[in-house]
Formats: sequence, structure tokens, C-alpha cells
Amino acid sequence: MASPDDQDHAFPDSPEDSLISTRGLEAFSRKVTTTATHLMGPLADPMASPHYQNAMSQVHKQLQRPSLQRSMFSMARTTPTDLVRSKLSTKEIQSRALSYVPEELLNNIPEDENTYSLFQGFQASFPEFDEAGAKKHRRRVSRGRKLLEEGPTTPDTPHSLQKLRKEKAGMMHDLEMLGVRKNMASSEIREIDNKIANLAGMRRILMDRLAALEQEEAVLEHDIVDVEGRLEEAQDLFDEADSIAMHTPTKTDEEGAADKDDESGFMSQSIYEKLPPGSASSTPRSRKPRSIRKKSMPILHEHFQAGTMIREMRAHQDHVTALDFDAPFGTLVTAALDDSLKVWDLNAGRCIGVLDGHTASVRVLQVEDNILATGSADATIRLWDLSKAHYDPHGSRFGKDEEEDDGMAFENPDDLPVEPPAGSLADCPIFTLSAHVDEITALHFHDDVLVSGSADKTLRHWDLEKGRCIQTLDVMWAAAQASTMASADGAWRQTARPTDASADFVGALQVFESALACGTADGMVRLWDLRSGQVHRSLVGHTGPVTCLQFDDVHLVTGSLDRSVRIWDLRTGSIYDAYAYDSPITSMMFDSRRIVCAAGEDVVKVYDKVEGRQWDCGAGIASAEEGKTAAIVERVRIRDGYMVEGRGDGFVGVWTC
Repeated sequence: MASPDDQDHAFPDSPEDSLISTRGLEAFSRKVTTTATHLMGPLADPMASPHYQNAMSQVHKQLQRPSLQRSMFSMARTTPTDLVRSKLSTKEIQSRALSYVPEELLNNIPEDENTYSLFQGFQASFPEFDEAGAKKHRRRVSRGRKLLEEGPTTPDTPHSLQKLRKEKAGMMHDLEMLGVRKNMASSEIREIDNKIANLAGMRRILMDRLAALEQEEAVLEHDIVDVEGRLEEAQDLFDEADSIAMHTPTKTDEEGAADKDDESGFMSQSIYEKLPPGSASSTPRSRKPRSIRKKSMPILHEHFQAGTMIREMRAHQDHVTALDFDAPFGTLVTAALDDSLKVWDLNAGRCIGVLDGHTASVRVLQVEDNILATGSADATIRLWDLSKAHYDPHGSRFGKDEEEDDGMAFENPDDLPVEPPAGSLADCPIFTLSAHVDEITALHFHDDVLVSGSADKTLRHWDLEKGRCIQTLDVMWAAAQASTMASADGAWRQTARPTDASADFVGALQVFESALACGTADGMVRLWDLRSGQVHRSLVGHTGPVTCLQFDDVHLVTGSLDRSVRIWDLRTGSIYDAYAYDSPITSMMFDSRRIVCAAGEDVVKVYDKVEGRQWDCGAGIASAEEGKTAAIVERVRIRDGYMVEGRGDGFVGVWTC
């Protein structure tokens, strides 16, 4: 039995009641001013189809609201013809009566390049069913199996001919549907490509925005450091004036002292007793300035793909002998065989200035925050405070009035790099350490402790607070002491390879509090205790001079001219891992994830400790693709995936790693 709703939605059986009839066409062909009553009246008795009457009465009730009246008169475009012709439910009629699609949307429908319609796409994606209502299987069976299942058939019968035609029609339909699906997949791929291109454009915009924010952050931090320095100077001047005022005698005190001198007689009181108490017992101020740590760390390089070159600079005219930087996009210091020592702003890629003082080329250097330590072939060690540099990241205002133009720092209007002013780093020198009698080949400092190694075969322990040497360690004496003991692990030994005349006696060292690790030309790595001045462990394994080393809480990594990199376990003193390259290792450093090495090639060798894979990074990759040859990488440093490498032609490259 049919429900009332089904009866309401049923189509009229009589041709006279049908909308598509002569009377219906005459009614729909009337002029536009015809009302809904005129359209609905001649068709049928309103009592015969109460569905529309109920729907329109509810619409009329809804339209009595002022808000709906305003929206109806301003937005409704549904004509009575649409209401009459639609065989819809009450809710659908109400929705159509109150809904409105602007003409702009209808006129600006984007053209689709698809060769199939929406219905064809739906038909192709909708699962097909057989006559019994079950899904058809897409898998085709073999011809032999079909022949076995069908049994013997005669191809000349009408039934077989009709069956073949039906099968061909089905196959053609399937082929057409496959073409539609193929076009749909191709359209989706193009749509995804467009989305990827749009996302890549948005990513470039965000990367530029992040770079601008980090530049503003660097400028603001530079201003904060400048204000803090001026505040500290003002505080020192205030404390000094207060101390002088406290120890300056008043007029009454001077008269009392004069009477006392008259009574005591000539030279009856020591002259030292007349000095102000602060002058005799004043403690000397620290010679090492305070370390200024960065308040924010850049993160822009983390969003670059590994192996991307950020910047390339022509730093020197000769081989780069040493380089180091404090933080990503921070301050870089480079030295070369042209006897120059330059300071760079990595954020802008500009040279801040040249440090003068050494009389020979700098062999080794270290940058820690704003403190720079350099060791030279002139057998001296110099300390510098880079925060005293007259460098304005806002523009070239050094030595000029503020009213003058604020162009980029140390650059001309043509955007060509120029040499910075000669006095931009004049206030950076702190003091000089002179005790070695031969060139400095290795140094490292931590807090107020600095240890240096020299070609004079000694290690010297320095106190940076007082600026003097407090201990000298003789490597040969320590090796001799080890040879006299039962174990000869620490004795000096000749390496299996012939001694390289260019190899440094002290190739590398690192200090942390009282612990010192030192690698020497005999391939040994000795661990010293600075409190006793003795070697408490020797690591044997390299067959060539040790050129670089670094350690953390657990592991110590060393590189040697024997072409190998060895990772030691400091808890047991055994080798944890090792790998080798085709050329000697001249420089090495690691961060939390990667070990980077300069191994006599035009690329930097990178070892990913997490993934356990080796890969190359550097200018040699692009040069090989262009058929050119890049210079050999001499020195490499890395911090938080931000790598800087110096080459034999004086160029310095900055990469993400």
C-alpha cells in the first residue's frame, strides 16, 4: 500500500494533468507579468494537488518575517515556473524559493578542458552491476577458460551473433570508461601539480618573509648589544666617580692631617700610609672581556634543502688556512696565506674589516661568541673582542654624520663590494700571549682556559683572566715518561707511513675545563689532565699524523693524514667506528647529526650519523656538471647544519648541510 508521501510525489497518470501538455505549454508561454495564480489555476484544481498549496502556504508564513522579507525581495530569483515544474518536497521548494545564485557566478563559470561530462565521470567511477545486481569483476578470465565454461557453440547461429555483438558493445563501453578514468586521473595530476606550484610560490614568499624577519632580528640584537655596552661603560664611570668621591679627603680632614704631620715630625710616617686605601689594595680588572652570547638563533637555513649553497664570497687571494664562525648567519673570521685576517657578516655577506697585528699568516683561530683567538706563524697568540667593531648593519655610517645617506654597510651605490674602512676593527685587540718559540699550529679555549700547541713541541696552558702562561706541557717528555713505564701505549712511535714534512707536530687539540685531548704527528691521541699535567690515556690507531679532532660527552672523533676518520668511545678508550676516504683528512668538525671533512677534494665529505650514509656537498658537484674544476677544500666548519668551507683559491662557500 502506498504511503501518502508516495502519493504526493507520484506523477499524474492523466495526460490532461501532465505539465508537458498543450495546456501546460500554453500556460508557460504567457508573458512574464503572469502571476503564479494564473499559472497554477488553469492546470488543475488546487484541491486536487494540495502538495503545492501546503508548500506555498508555509512559504507565505515564513515570508511574513521582516528579515526574510528583506532577503526575499533582495535576493530571491526563483520564478513560479520553476516552482510549478519541480516535483519536489516541501523543504526543497522552500529552499529553492529562498536561495539565490548571483549572476556573476553564473556568468563566470570557469571553462573545463575535460572532454567528458560530469555524468560520464560519475558513470565511469560508479561501480557497475550485472543483471542480477552483483558487482562486475574487473578481472578478465582466459579465453580457454571461457571456452570450457561456455561449451561448444556454433558461430553462425543468430544467438551467437547477438551474444558477440553484446560482448563487443560491453567491451567498447569498458574501453570508453577506461578512457574517461584515464582523463580523470590526468586531470587530478594536473590539479595536484598546480597546487604544488602554488604551494611552492607560497613557500618562497614565506622564506623571504622569514629572511627579512631574521635580518631585523640581527639588527635589533646588534643595537641591544651596543646599548648594553654603553650602559656598562656608564656604570663603570659612575662607580669610579663614586669611589673617588669616597676616598677624596674633605677640607676638615686635610686640616686635621696637617696638624698631625706637624706634631709627628719629618718622615716619621711612611709615605705608603698616606696613599688612598683603594690604590694599594685595588684588584686588577679582568683582562678578558665578558662573553656576549646571542639572544636568538637563526632558523632560516633549516628550511633549505640539504646541499643548497646559501652564499659564495671571494674572501682572499691565496689559500685559506683557517676559518671559524660563531653561529649560523653570524660572524665569520677567515685567514689565508696572503697574511690577511678578515671578519665577515654572514647575514649580509659583507666584510666588516681587517684585523691587523700579526706579522705572519694566521695558522689557526677560534671564534666563541664575541671572542676571537688567533695563532700565527709569528709564534704569538692574540685575543680580540669582535663586539668592539665599528660596524653598523643598518648602513655605511662609520665615520659619518647621521644625516648622511644610510646605504648598505660598506658598499657603494652600484652594489659592488668595497674594502671596509681601515679603522673599523681598531678597538678589537685585547692582549697578546707570547711564550712559544715557534709557529702556533693548534689552539682551543673554553671559558678562561686556553691551550695552545706549537711547532716547538710544547703545549702551553694559559689563564685568560690574567693573560699569562701558567703551565707548559712537553709532549716529548710525556712520551719518554710513557716509554719507561711497563705499558708503552703513550710512548712516541714512528708511524707506518713516511713522515710528511708539512705535517704539524701538534696537529689538533681541544680543552674542556681540566680535560685536554691532543693529536700529534706520531698518530697518537693523548688525553691530559691539566690539574696534574700528566697523560692519563693514549689512543692508538692512526698510522699518520693527526690533523683534527673534536670530542663531546661520549665520543671523540679524529682525522688523520692516513685518510681515515676514527670515532672513539671515551668511556672505554676503544674505537667505536671508523671510515676512510681517498685522500688525507685536513679538516674535520661535527655537530649533533653530521661529520664533515675536507679530504683533498673539491667537495666536502659529509657523514650522516643518524642515517649512516655518506654524501658530498660543495662547489665541485656543480662544477663537474658544467665541465669545470673547482678548487680543493682546505678548511670546513659546521654548526647546526650550517656549513662554511674555505678553498685553495681563496673563495669561501656557505651551505646547508
